[in-house]
Amino acid sequence: MSVIVISGGRRLEGCVHVQGSKNSVLPILAASLLSGCVSVIHNCPDLSDVAASVAILEHLGCRVVREGDTITVDSSTLDRCDIPEHLMREMRSSVIFLGAVLARTGEARLSMPGGCELGPRPIDLHLWALRRLGAEIAEQGGNLRCSARGLRGCDISLTIPSVGATENAMLAACAAKGRTAIYNAAREPEIVDLQDFLCTCGASVQGAGSSVVVVDGGVPLHTAEHRVISDRICAATWLAAGAAAGGAIEVEGVPREQLLPVTDLLAQAGCGIREEAQRVTLTGDGRLRAVPPVRTAPYPGFPTDAQPPVMAAMTKGTGTTVFVETMFENRYRHTQELARMGADIRVEGRVAVVCGVPALQGARLEAADLRGGAALVVAALAAEGESQIGGLHHLDRGYERLTETLRSLGADIVRV
Repeated sequence: MSVIVISGGRRLEGCVHVQGSKNSVLPILAASLLSGCVSVIHNCPDLSDVAASVAILEHLGCRVVREGDTITVDSSTLDRCDIPEHLMREMRSSVIFLGAVLARTGEARLSMPGGCELGPRPIDLHLWALRRLGAEIAEQGGNLRCSARGLRGCDISLTIPSVGATENAMLAACAAKGRTAIYNAAREPEIVDLQDFLCTCGASVQGAGSSVVVVDGGVPLHTAEHRVISDRICAATWLAAGAAAGGAIEVEGVPREQLLPVTDLLAQAGCGIREEAQRVTLTGDGRLRAVPPVRTAPYPGFPTDAQPPVMAAMTKGTGTTVFVETMFENRYRHTQELARMGADIRVEGRVAVVCGVPALQGARLEAADLRGGAALVVAALAAEGESQIGGLHHLDRGYERLTETLRSLGADIVRV
């Protein structure tokens, strides 16, 4: 079993060009099914979740070739509509293939998705949106049997701005006759990137980035070439690492406005922040001060995925910071491991109270989920002594060449 070994206490200095977005490339790979043509997708990160998506595409009959960070998908050879349970269990985002397969073939058979255990994340809203479009869906024993012989455009009003439900509705609506309007749609940059890819394929989609997305379905699609946006959560993680360990780091490739909730917080905590259009520079001495309560929220609010690494940075500081997690009820599993390092964190339901301590101590740690694993890395970089972190399959889902990236910034880190 592999572990990451970190000798903490070293300042981080240098520049990181941020990888392609995990949360953007996965729905775009699913969307490549719609055209029945060739899709060339650039800036695809080398992640286990991406490999799982490629495996699903290949199982469905597509020809997929990866060269560097470019994935080429030929979906003209698609000849199946089923996804086996072992592939669905690889990642939570596998549910995005439901809308795409249904739109392309008129039927889909798959099981409930897997992924990080962050608490109940029902896909009821996904299924409701597809049913609104005319899909018939039967649920039995954790399996879904779906058919749609005539999807029709309609108004879909989501009860919450779910990213996945918005994406599934967009994909299915591309094959529906007439206009679909998705109200209370998710506004994340990844939704905008999916719209850009669909429009490059010839689809008529507009409004992404606002609360209403409109799709005029039934438009013929064609071959497309697209570059995936950079990963704002990875950028936030590197900034949190710099804040915790101290030093001067630059992250480039992510629009500054996508990072504002994180950079504003770190500036309040005492870090120096310099922002340009596609670059953020952070300087700090590794000693942070408490900030007002941090409440996670859908974009453009504070991202739930950035909460664990930012919390890890705030453990080593002065004063008390309160975190309120509104998205996932089990998003605090990393706090137990941080406590092993000497962090003072008290959790009550969805609220975590972080009392800063003068120093963290290295320890043997185990990642329980993707972003929680990132929190442990951030804390270990700032701690005194050596830390060993296991559960690396979680980190491999979202961070490309993590150890190499941090080593380029001066961290004493190795994977063994």
